[in-house]
Amino acid sequence: MRSKLLRMWIMQVARKHHEAAKFLVVGGVCFVATTVVNYALKLTVLHDKPVTALAVATIISTILSYVLNREWSFRARGGRERHHEALLFFAVSAVGIVLNSLPLAISRYVFLLRVPEVSRPVQEVADFTSGIIIGTLVAMVFRLWAFRRFVFPQEQGRVPRQRRASRSSGPRSTVVQHTDEANTLR
Repeated sequence: MRSKLLRMWIMQVARKHHEAAKFLVVGGVCFVATTVVNYALKLTVLHDKPVTALAVATIISTILSYVLNREWSFRARGGRERHHEALLFFAVSAVGIVLNSLPLAISRYVFLLRVPEVSRPVQEVADFTSGIIIGTLVAMVFRLWAFRRFVFPQEQGRVPRQRRASRSSGPRSTVVQHTDEANTLR
């Protein structure tokens, strides 16, 4: 009995929060991409510019995020033309990039958690904690709210691709409108 109630509760929560769960999966993928690109840049060409490395990594992840969120997380939402939707997505994401980079900038340049004031391991832990963990969490909460509110505002605004394909093929793919002439012949 308890397991059945637990399964029912899990299914209810999953139905209610399916968009947020998909958003978190996309966020996880983009988190890994951001981390890999950030450290690749930070350990090579942008060694002396950690905030720039994080910003570039976040921009690359934002492009990936747009594709994944539009085609999977929020595919049933809409309400805007694609170019308007993309413009809003990248405007919200630009604010997200600033929010993501801000904790790292504060850590490095306000709290001076950088070499030579602290050791290299302390600097790296502070960078990871402030830039990757705190920055990502702050930006994620903001993006989820802003995407739902501004970018993909209508819950059933778009028809998912599977239903669109099934509606556009076959003998019942068009709606037949009866005119008054047809009604008077009956």
